[in-house]
Amino acid sequence: MNSLKMMAQKTGLPFISLIFLSMLSLCNCNPHPPLVIDSMAASNQTAKKDIAAEVAGYADVSKMIIDLAVFGAAQNRSYRRLADFTDTIGNRVSGSHNLDMAIKYMYNAMSQDGLDVHLEPVKVPHWVRGKESAEMIVPRAKNLAILGLGSSVGTPPEGIKAEVLVVESFEELKLRASEAVGRIVVFNQPFVKYGETVAYRSHGASEASKVGAVATLIRSITPYSINSPHTGHQDYQEGVKQIPTACIAIEDAELMWRMAQRGQKIIVRLQMEAKNLPDADSFNTVAEIKGWQHPEQVVLISGHLDSWDVGQGAMDDGGGAMISWEALSLIKDLGLRPRRTLRTVLWTGEEQGGIGAAQYYSLHKVNISNFDLVMESDAGTFAPVALQFKGSEAAQKVMEEVVKLLAPINTTKLETGADGTDISLWMQAGVPGASLHVADSRYFWFHHTEGDTMTVQDPREMNLCSALWATVAYVVADLEDMLPR
Repeated sequence: MNSLKMMAQKTGLPFISLIFLSMLSLCNCNPHPPLVIDSMAASNQTAKKDIAAEVAGYADVSKMIIDLAVFGAAQNRSYRRLADFTDTIGNRVSGSHNLDMAIKYMYNAMSQDGLDVHLEPVKVPHWVRGKESAEMIVPRAKNLAILGLGSSVGTPPEGIKAEVLVVESFEELKLRASEAVGRIVVFNQPFVKYGETVAYRSHGASEASKVGAVATLIRSITPYSINSPHTGHQDYQEGVKQIPTACIAIEDAELMWRMAQRGQKIIVRLQMEAKNLPDADSFNTVAEIKGWQHPEQVVLISGHLDSWDVGQGAMDDGGGAMISWEALSLIKDLGLRPRRTLRTVLWTGEEQGGIGAAQYYSLHKVNISNFDLVMESDAGTFAPVALQFKGSEAAQKVMEEVVKLLAPINTTKLETGADGTDISLWMQAGVPGASLHVADSRYFWFHHTEGDTMTVQDPREMNLCSALWATVAYVVADLEDMLPR
């Protein structure tokens, strides 16, 4: 108390005031906690309103993009471009002359479109199919429709003639391992969903080789067939003998399964000239509209230019490549230039596991903080259903506002989780990613088959995909801030 009297004399404050201040200093409470909480909530709400208001400000320009793509001078342009491209070049397997021609074609076409285009060199696998055939010779003669799988080895020149063992799963193969020695294993696995069933195509050869099989014929990874085999990539396990492997049509897989259930002996002759050559030179094809304020920051949109060596590769992934070009064309035609750079990348070597994209990532990851959003279309360009997105909760909130701008084409749904072989490394490293969800119920009917042609494509659906792709890319690239990580 004496010390307080002395302080009152020194400071000139009333003695009673110092007693009150002293008591207050001993209190360990916050006199107004609700006001602090209310202030924080209000701040968050204001920020949310600010984002919503900023994005809503793009309603007019978004409608301009959509109108140009769907109803205006650019109507059906992406479809015509795809038809011209695929009719001229055809299919474009990794390492092939056709892929080289495709890259040159797109470089010239996008340059003539007034875009800033360059090529980035990469190395890609070079597998050649050669002639191939299979026939059942016991219990009756029948030609089997086959497509050898990418990276498969060939048979000896005289082929392989062997009895068949039909199984429906890897588990059944293990249980019947002793029966597989010296035989051609036929996998007649049911189609569940692509991501699950594709394991038989990817690993069937090595699993069968482990138990002594001489070759594998795998039921095509599809829910539907008109005697149409589907190709695709397969991976040999290191240290396991490499044996020839091909996919067969559902009809033939089920035929041999029924015969086996009856106890009939089945013998097949398989001939494949497939071979793996040294890696080939190729390129990722890159086109840009430079940002006016932050040219070093990038919104990347993409599809892959390579395909398998059957059909035209129109659906997988010619359509995705074309709408990624079309997005830049629409923005350029309207005289728009976003704050950040819009970059279209047409990947090479995707079908072998994202080979070109992996090399692009290795080259550019040093600038990963400047990648705002990575987008990929590789599930067909049928009627768009939603935008798929992977990113932080805060970024999700921004994208929920962005898709509201797609109301004129009735595609305002944002789904959690983006997909894309070529953008997966970026997303794993924390860069926000987006992919196109389309009405894809027929996608795996034509996937990796001779049926992947322009007949699958619909011009109006491609218009809608182009409109969505361009609108999302432009708005995100022009927002004041990058998407929050």
